[in-house]
Amino acid sequence: MTSELLVGRTRSLFCFYVALVALAASICPEHGLAQTSLSVSAAASLKDALADVETAYAKSHTHLEFSNNFGPSGTLAMQIDQGAPADVFLSAAAKPMDDLQAKGLIVAGTRGNLLRNSLVLIAPLDSGLHDFQGLTGSAVRTIALGDPASVPAGQYGRQTLASLHLLEKLSAKLVLAKDVRQVLTYVETGNADAGLVYATDAQISSKVRVVATAPDSTHEPIVYPVAVIKGSRNEQDARSFVGYLSSPAAKAIFVQHGFTIAAP
Repeated sequence: MTSELLVGRTRSLFCFYVALVALAASICPEHGLAQTSLSVSAAASLKDALADVETAYAKSHTHLEFSNNFGPSGTLAMQIDQGAPADVFLSAAAKPMDDLQAKGLIVAGTRGNLLRNSLVLIAPLDSGLHDFQGLTGSAVRTIALGDPASVPAGQYGRQTLASLHLLEKLSAKLVLAKDVRQVLTYVETGNADAGLVYATDAQISSKVRVVATAPDSTHEPIVYPVAVIKGSRNEQDARSFVGYLSSPAAKAIFVQHGFTIAAP
């Protein structure tokens, strides 16, 4: 055998080996499935809890990886309506999901109410604020609120202030934020003297304290619906993941993060 022929065969075997390794790397050894990326659009308030849920789910579904898009629910719904790729949508209010459903953009039979939350008034640790009425005092110059045009927490906050007959008195103090996590940041950094966020957001911060909880009667119910998006390229995986979100294991994680479970 000539040296040229030997080199040629060696190269061929090497290329075959590389191709084989690449193929094996793309296959899940447990299930024989190609790697799949599941795109999840979710309300900003779900960021920490959902990350833990996905980590738990991925342990038994190693062919899956998650691509998350967190933001205000209204904006996420608009993005999906305009064709942004998404397999699963988790909203912090019913209306964004209602809008998508009315346009036929969710898979029939996959929608369900997943979680509940509470709205709380927060302030920096050294604040002297004691209740909602104290927001009218001169010590409170700025109040952070999610933009009601796209942020459900901002809509609930506006409803609460209106119900307590405070909205007109406080309108000049309101500073609008792009999502509920930005509201939290404004208060943490002292760029706002108070803010309205979900109880789950306040729970993750050691730099703010909860001043008061908004009575349920002052705003619409805070419900988180979930659904599979029509046109998903991974509908079966999306359906399976949405089903897992209602499992005892997933519910336990959500509860650890301060959510309550929505009634069936």
